Amino acid sequence: MTSETKGNGGLFAMSFAAITATSFCFILRALVIGHWGTEFALSETQKGELAGVGLWPFAISIVLISLVIDKVGFKLTYWFAAICHVVGLALLFMANGYWMLYIGTFIMALGNGAVEAAANPLIATAYSHDKPKWLNRLHAGWPGGMILGGLLAMGLGYFAPEAGWRVTVGLMIIPVLVYTFLLLKQKFPVSERVAHGVSYKTMLGEAGFISAFILAALIMLEIGRVFSLPTVAFMGMSLPAVALTIAAVAAVVYAFFAGSPGRPLYILLLVLMMPLAVTELATDSWISELMGPEMQKIGLAAGWVLIYTNLIVFVIRIFAGTLIEKFKPLGVLAMASGVAAVGIFLMAGAAGPAILAAATLYGIGKSFFWGTSMAVASEQFPKAGAIGINMFGGAGMLAAGILGTVLLGATQDASTREGLKRHDEAQGTALTATYLTQEKVSIFGRYPALDEAAVAAAPEADKAVFTELAVTAKKDALKEMALLPVITLLVYLGLIFWFRSRGGYRPVVLGQETTEGKGKND
Repeated sequence: MTSETKGNGGLFAMSFAAITATSFCFILRALVIGHWGTEFALSETQKGELAGVGLWPFAISIVLISLVIDKVGFKLTYWFAAICHVVGLALLFMANGYWMLYIGTFIMALGNGAVEAAANPLIATAYSHDKPKWLNRLHAGWPGGMILGGLLAMGLGYFAPEAGWRVTVGLMIIPVLVYTFLLLKQKFPVSERVAHGVSYKTMLGEAGFISAFILAALIMLEIGRVFSLPTVAFMGMSLPAVALTIAAVAAVVYAFFAGSPGRPLYILLLVLMMPLAVTELATDSWISELMGPEMQKIGLAAGWVLIYTNLIVFVIRIFAGTLIEKFKPLGVLAMASGVAAVGIFLMAGAAGPAILAAATLYGIGKSFFWGTSMAVASEQFPKAGAIGINMFGGAGMLAAGILGTVLLGATQDASTREGLKRHDEAQGTALTATYLTQEKVSIFGRYPALDEAAVAAAPEADKAVFTELAVTAKKDALKEMALLPVITLLVYLGLIFWFRSRGGYRPVVLGQETTEGKGKND
């Protein structure tokens, strides 16, 4: 064990516990979202939006805090996260409808972003000579929390089924108390960037205003949906046009301070982080709902698929350093993309025990996405500091929260609508006119939705049709999701060949830049 490892053990333990708290929030919401839908008559797209708001506000706090974290410090950032977790949990506990659920989840997601805003640059600083190994270990806290939270929630459901979803959500407080206690004892270093005298402007310039524009555009698209901008006449512009205009203004402000569009490789890797995150996080957000019907056939709760895949992820991330050392980060990401694509596609058509085999492939593939991508960002662009590594996390969460989870829900809603039309044409029924009577708004625009109250009161024959259509819709959603890791596989293969043409992949070490490091990735 190196002196670096010994001296930073407390910081790692506290950060690991904080990451665990963020995944408690994630899995417990995933396990109760079906109960929310029933109690508050939510459409599939609304449930997708609630899953999404557990992700995209993360990007607001992770990016904004990254701009000031070297001034306010790691400790204050962690305290902000703890306050957000407690306040958000209180709102969820008192929720009486969609918007209270939305706001409570939003605040908790801000706390999650604050945790990552501090943890990523802190561990990259503390273990600057072995970032892939320790960032993967740090993010083993995510599946670790998913496992513990899932087991506690399902145990509560088994031994106290009458407890209700509010008690399940209340379990989130456990890891929050743990990392808050550990936080009291820690002393924090300055970041790697500050320690090496890299200027604030240089940090901003590494990521650049193009990256800032991408993140701002995604944030504004969701804010526009929340405040119903599609229904507002704003100089004759549509929601995407309004969002892009505001994002452009934000990018201009960023450019004023950064003076650079960003490093081309950084921007490419940032964009690539989006489909990776959607593959992992958006699929995880929906996996209990998507796999529920098939898991019931073999007598298991759908949550077991989530727990099983995350057990695989936990073990692999703990020991990922050896594999990454052998195949390099980009090689591992390429292999992981291919394995995840096969796993997701097979899950869409699997039945019975075959689900677990497909889930195994998915779990192996997604294990390397998050921590390894963060390590690549920090290794190749150490001058980008906190903003460089955390823009990756922000872009991933934004894509998963704004596009991924809602896309899965919208795919299911669209599949159900088409199924209803085909059934009406074949059977001479009028299910579409009877039940498809609600109009709602998502990031993709207005859409006709089922009247969930009418469906709940429908005759048994009609309910049987909806049950069958729901199973088909869930499988259709998974098949579409499998295309994303195929895309990332192809891009990573291209990057591997590009690096080989330039002498191979090597981390850039501050203070040791040579022709193999400084400026190599421009």
